[in-house]
Amino acid sequence: MSNNSLAEDNEAIIKESKRISKIWLIPLVALSIGLWMVYYQWANQGPLITIEFVSATGIEPDKTKIKTRDVEIGVVKRVALKADLSGVIVSARIEPSAEHLLTSDSNFWLVTPRVSLSGVSGLSTLLSGPHIAMEPTENGVAATNFVALENPPVTEAGTPGLQITLNSAAEFAFKEGDPIIYKGLKVGEFEDIYFNLEERIVYYNAFIEAPYHKLITENTKFWNVSGVRFELAANGIEVQTGSLETMLTNGVTFGIPEGIPAGQQITKRAYFDIYSDYEEASNERYKLGVNFVVLIKDTVRGLTVGAPVEYRGLEIGRVLEINMPTPDSGKILDGGLAIPILITIQPSRVQQPDNRTGVEFVRRQTIHWIDQGLRASLKVGNLLTGGLYVDLQHYDDVEPATAETFLGYDVIPTTSGEFAQITQKVTSVLDTINEIPFKKLSGNANTLLETLNKTSTSFQQAASRLDGLLLDIQDQKMSANVNETLSNIDTLLKDFSEGSNTHDEMVNTMQELQTTLSQLTPLLQLLNQKPNSLIFADGTQPDIEPKAANSNNSEGNQDNEK
Repeated sequence: MSNNSLAEDNEAIIKESKRISKIWLIPLVALSIGLWMVYYQWANQGPLITIEFVSATGIEPDKTKIKTRDVEIGVVKRVALKADLSGVIVSARIEPSAEHLLTSDSNFWLVTPRVSLSGVSGLSTLLSGPHIAMEPTENGVAATNFVALENPPVTEAGTPGLQITLNSAAEFAFKEGDPIIYKGLKVGEFEDIYFNLEERIVYYNAFIEAPYHKLITENTKFWNVSGVRFELAANGIEVQTGSLETMLTNGVTFGIPEGIPAGQQITKRAYFDIYSDYEEASNERYKLGVNFVVLIKDTVRGLTVGAPVEYRGLEIGRVLEINMPTPDSGKILDGGLAIPILITIQPSRVQQPDNRTGVEFVRRQTIHWIDQGLRASLKVGNLLTGGLYVDLQHYDDVEPATAETFLGYDVIPTTSGEFAQITQKVTSVLDTINEIPFKKLSGNANTLLETLNKTSTSFQQAASRLDGLLLDIQDQKMSANVNETLSNIDTLLKDFSEGSNTHDEMVNTMQELQTTLSQLTPLLQLLNQKPNSLIFADGTQPDIEPKAANSNNSEGNQDNEK
């Protein structure tokens, strides 16, 4: 075979292939897996929510966690400013398992270390950093946009107890976390505050913990116990304090005033007023009253709105208004117009029903008593404070009063108060003193003093002369007494001198006495030796004479001695 034929036989035949290589299966599988993973991640990822904060202090994307009950349920993805620069918008991804917790009533807040009078919280974030806490709730509808709370909620959701709303038109300054006290125990707290601009009333949402929520009834009253309160009233000085916590911050307490039934227990949110003190809360039961006007011509200094109205020592009402405005009130400066005081007498305080029937009875009875001498006056309730109160009493020596009205109110006649009576008495005494003719009395007194001076001088001279006369008389009488005494002594000495009868008689008597004593000497000696000689007839006994011993006896004695 030739070389050409061999070359032709060795030429490769090239044919175009139409089959795909198997090597491309690897990237296709990888792409499929990646797409499946992306789809799976997209299909199973949790919802993206937005939370509005005032500032983004401590919040970082992909680092700041979202937790509920210390369980991580999401993470912050993005932080951006609001268009109006009023805050920041935080976008966060929530775990699918926690999606059902996202409702419109859920709360979010930033957990950071906080120190307050209520305590210390958030210390764990000192090491781990701030995180966003979520308070889930089953109430509300599904939502993805939220506004964070500036402070953590006071009461956690689900805590057993009772939600109530307190309101006050007074200038109380409560804040979130302030305590609610019952008999010294903290049983609840203020949660949030809302001020109604139209009503100008502050509303406080508060929570009473279980089991103390069972104490809340329809007749429960709340009153302020903030700080230390000193009250100077007609009854004296009153000091009111709560617990140590309320002395440092603010707080309220509650209870059922004495004399009011307990009522039914409250089981759902209810509204209660906050009173300034227990007395005001207790007086709230007296809803109706009969208004009267008392025209006072004395001073009203020390009388305050709210001062008691008493009848024979029993409180039956209150002072509502002092110096009621009238068209001719300018005449008060002229001193010719009495000051109108508006008072109210409450039927419930005089054991009458708190309704229209009781009001009408009190009005008729009071008008009837006016005809029987009922009069009003101002009296001092306490000398220390100078507080006044309106006192109603029956007087027998008053002039009959005619029915009067003032601005449509019945007028109770008045009598002078204690200060006015004292002033009248003092004025009367001063007038009497002024009527005394002191100048004339002074002249008469000077004349009297001069006369007394002259009389005193004359009396002194007479006394001197009398003293001299008495001394002379005394000297003469003493001399006569001395002479008489000396004469008597001389006579007595002559009677006892030698040769006189008295001397001889005394000598004879002494001799006879000596003879008698000599005769009695033997008898006395006998009695001294033998005392029984006067009893026995013969008291003499023979004297015992000693005898000599015989020879035998002498020998025996000698033997014995040997």
